[in-house]
Amino acid sequence: MKIRSVDIYILDIPTVRPHQLAMHTIVEQSIVVGRIINDEGLEGWSEVATIGGASYGEGTPEAIKANIDKYITPHLIGKDPIYYSNIMFEISKAVRGNYFAKAVVETAMIDLLAKSKNIPAYELLGGKIHDSLPLAWTLASGDTVKDIEEAKEFLRQKRHKIFKLKIGKGDPYKNVDHVIKIIAAVGDQARITVDVNQAWDETTANYCIEALQEGGVSMVEQPLPTWNVEGMARLTERFKVPIMADESANSVQEIYQITKHRFGNSIALKPCKHGGLIETKKVAAIAEGAGFGLYGGTMIESSLGTAVCASVYATIPEFEFGTELFGPMLFKDRITVKDIQFNNFEIVIPDGPGFGMEIDLEKVKHYSREYSYSLN
Repeated sequence: MKIRSVDIYILDIPTVRPHQLAMHTIVEQSIVVGRIINDEGLEGWSEVATIGGASYGEGTPEAIKANIDKYITPHLIGKDPIYYSNIMFEISKAVRGNYFAKAVVETAMIDLLAKSKNIPAYELLGGKIHDSLPLAWTLASGDTVKDIEEAKEFLRQKRHKIFKLKIGKGDPYKNVDHVIKIIAAVGDQARITVDVNQAWDETTANYCIEALQEGGVSMVEQPLPTWNVEGMARLTERFKVPIMADESANSVQEIYQITKHRFGNSIALKPCKHGGLIETKKVAAIAEGAGFGLYGGTMIESSLGTAVCASVYATIPEFEFGTELFGPMLFKDRITVKDIQFNNFEIVIPDGPGFGMEIDLEKVKHYSREYSYSLN
């Protein structure tokens, strides 16, 4: 079994409502979809998502595609995906960084290999521990009454009992008051966390985290810019509420430094920012060894990318803070024939061959920026 071709597509899919972060508000989400075909015509598919072009990180959709096409694909053609770990090791020596791009090709190879063996991808990653995982939702209307009503409705539906609030945009003190009112309304039934997306300076963080801790928030995600690792250490030492590293927690080397120096005391996993599924397993092991709590993060992937994340998260023992794999609920449409299943406050791990998702080729064509006849 040899790799015959690699195709990369950028898709833009609208969302059901605006999704506000400190650096960007998503109304149309860009995803990068990869397809690897072997010499027998079998296909492996993958997806990563980015947020706001270059506003979240350096890995823009355009750069991901360009770097795979130009610099990574030559290392794939003619190779047997059964040796995907060795292939990725060789790519790591030839291509620096580019974690999102590496995640695309590694994931597509894993999907292809698992399909060739007619097994779920998680069996290639050590086997699943979980059949389902707790699922968080982001309350994002900005209106306290509406957010409380939405939280209560989702609790009634048994859809979510972990709620995150993005509080990096606007007046920090008003945002804190907003969070505390929501905790007062539903905190006896749900866990409430906040994500600052690097938006605070250390002085603001000290005042706001103290109020959030007293108000009952259960976790504060990336309150400071990624460069301020010493500030993250000071906040971690000062407060009892967990301080989570996200944007600062990418490579295994970064995770090692975070755990060694306590630049936080919990980690948000995201396969794309770590460079693939094997690297995600390494990152999780380092965090576990350091006693750090884990959160199964999202870059707002569609159903395909969410299945990828769910498959690797299913093989990791503990998620103290649950997962955030709600992406398919935010998209107006999907590129898979069937959607991810959610049940009783949790996301259900797909069980089909590969990542358990059958691709809808017409939808890929419809949303692709660069329509390609190779999809026919």
